[in-house]
Amino acid sequence: METRRLGSRGFDVPVVGMGTWQTFDVARAASVQPVVDVALAARAAFFDSSPMYGKAERVLAEALGARRGEALVATKVWTPSARDGREQIRRALDWYGGTVDLYQIHNLEAWAEHLPYLEELKAAGRIRAIGITHYSPSRLGELAEIMATGRVDAVQVPYNPGERTIERAVLPLAERLGIGVVLMRPLGQGALARSGPPARELAFLRDAGLTTWAQALLNWGLSDSRVTVTIPATASASHAADNCRVGAAPRFDAETRARVAALAARAR
Repeated sequence: METRRLGSRGFDVPVVGMGTWQTFDVARAASVQPVVDVALAARAAFFDSSPMYGKAERVLAEALGARRGEALVATKVWTPSARDGREQIRRALDWYGGTVDLYQIHNLEAWAEHLPYLEELKAAGRIRAIGITHYSPSRLGELAEIMATGRVDAVQVPYNPGERTIERAVLPLAERLGIGVVLMRPLGQGALARSGPPARELAFLRDAGLTTWAQALLNWGLSDSRVTVTIPATASASHAADNCRVGAAPRFDAETRARVAALAARAR
């Protein structure tokens, strides 16, 4: 599994991780244990969650159990209330053994209220890095302004062949400032993966040791060296294993990357 540095002030993370939106919002951790076990075995042990995701934060903690030390956990604070935010953070720190590797402000919600407290926790060693997230192109300008303050170590943003807005400003700024990039929606929330080209048009993937369209989309994002880690979500252990294989694949050159983008555009 290839690793990359999460920003110039950060730490090494696997290039393929695991999202938990929808997939980990389940009653029992046993439901997702096979997916967690696959990720840990493949050393794709970067897990991203949020209180916005229902039961996912708690379920992830239960599924990791005694193996928490093998994983990197990214979670988020998501509330307009500073007081409620502190309670969300306290709860997550309890679940994850007292430390969260990347604590993010979800969708920039009340970021000015939450950021100072996260900075306090980072200084105290309770969190290792601070991030901000947003999914909407209309908020990426604000996200870039916060990046420019030097107060965050990472951003989480959508990026796939159908969503490329971050190429204009966010990715160049992240590279210039040494900020890590967590890639959300690498499969277009599943829509791009479901509408892929026929298998006969994917023979070129063999040169990278890949076989599926979903793998092509994941590798397309990671083939931009400014991206740190991609976090596809799945409830299927076999799909998780396929995703993890992208971590050891050679990255696409510019020509192959353009080919994948063209196939995605034609399929939409």
